[in-house]
Amino acid sequence: MEAAAAPAAPVPDQGGSQWTASKTARRRDSDESAADFISRVPDAVLCTIISLLPTKDGGRTQVFSRRWRPLWRSAPLNLEVRVPYPGRGVRTSSVAPDVVPKVISQHPGPARRFCFHGLRPGDLHDQAESWFRSRALANLEVLEVGYKVHGEKELEELILARISLPPSAFRSASTLLVAEIGYCDLPREMVPSMGFDLLELLSLISVSISVEVFRGLLSACRALKSLHMSGVRGASCLHVRSPTLRSICFRDSSGKVELVIEDAPRLVRLLMPFGSRDDCGTIRVISAPKLEILGPLLPVVSKLLVSQGISSAGSGNSMYTVKILALRCSGYELDGVLNILRRFPCLEKLYVIFHKHKEMDKKIEPQYDRLHPIECLQTHLKTVVFEVFMSHDKQLEFAKFFVLNAEVLKKIEFDGIYGAYNSISLAYQHRLLRVENRASRDAQFEFMNRHRDTEKHLNKHNLSVADPFQQP
Repeated sequence: MEAAAAPAAPVPDQGGSQWTASKTARRRDSDESAADFISRVPDAVLCTIISLLPTKDGGRTQVFSRRWRPLWRSAPLNLEVRVPYPGRGVRTSSVAPDVVPKVISQHPGPARRFCFHGLRPGDLHDQAESWFRSRALANLEVLEVGYKVHGEKELEELILARISLPPSAFRSASTLLVAEIGYCDLPREMVPSMGFDLLELLSLISVSISVEVFRGLLSACRALKSLHMSGVRGASCLHVRSPTLRSICFRDSSGKVELVIEDAPRLVRLLMPFGSRDDCGTIRVISAPKLEILGPLLPVVSKLLVSQGISSAGSGNSMYTVKILALRCSGYELDGVLNILRRFPCLEKLYVIFHKHKEMDKKIEPQYDRLHPIECLQTHLKTVVFEVFMSHDKQLEFAKFFVLNAEVLKKIEFDGIYGAYNSISLAYQHRLLRVENRASRDAQFEFMNRHRDTEKHLNKHNLSVADPFQQP
């Protein structure tokens, strides 16, 4: 048997002390290098970083060092104001209204962003008027302002009271890039004669506005790219004429407002987020020659009239520009969906978002005529996405139609099926869908256990995303 190895000799202590000293020196050099790296950043860059921080965090940077102390006053002001919730205070990124006078007295401006969704008739309204007239809030780039509403009752009271924004709210019209206005009236005098020369993103949420003011507002927006309207009231018909507009998001759960797109040569997206009701207003498209993305539509009740394209209820010329379409249905409206698809011969991607209609299943759509094939199924439709797919009988029949009839299909996604998948369960799904008889031999099938929040996703001005319905 071999002898056990002798234990290693102890390392002299002097070597350890030298190693510790060397490590400390390297750490000090690293710290100094990091400090030197920050100190080499120009003040202009540091001011940009500060202006992107929440209001409280931006102000706290003054305590970092003597050099940082004057930077907050030089950085464009990012001021977010919220009324404290009883017993909960104000969220950490915001300041309470009583702090605002101190902030705007210490900061000379200019301001990058002013956000205040806690306006109320009375004192806060008058205070906000004085804030807008201050030097600190001159030349705003981002404005988010509106009244505080809790529930339908308060919204109705606000509507009856006809509360308007402070008259000076649009004092920075010529420098605004983003504006979100909510829960108030926009009277005629609120549209300044100077115009919104730089405004690109505009949101009107539960705003009361007349036909004339809406027309004047759009004509004053000379660089507008994205328009989001939800719950707009006061006008039964809103006419859109804009040479720059690329995206419209329109939501009307009342079913009383008609949106007429008269002339939008650059419009690419027409989005209709879900409402609390299955009814919707009428959307009439007269001229939008580059419209590529549309939906989500309700096949049974959507009132979309396109002079160069589609009517959900009647005949009309086909709309060749639309490449991406989203539809909402319960799974019972296959004939209605197919009749709509007939109007989009160049459709490449289809989203079918399954949901439960309240009374819509009782409405009967004209039956699909199988003697006249759907052009997009034969030549262009490459991708179909089924959301909230629970694999019950009606949904299976719905999906099976596309498996057996989409001749150039590349992929079908099934999202929202719950539970783990293995080779046996996938084989079972393939058998139910008759995958072996698919019309396109290249079609791939992907089953995903995930939940999409399509409504929240659509309510964003994100023009950098090619497909607004696609989610990670």
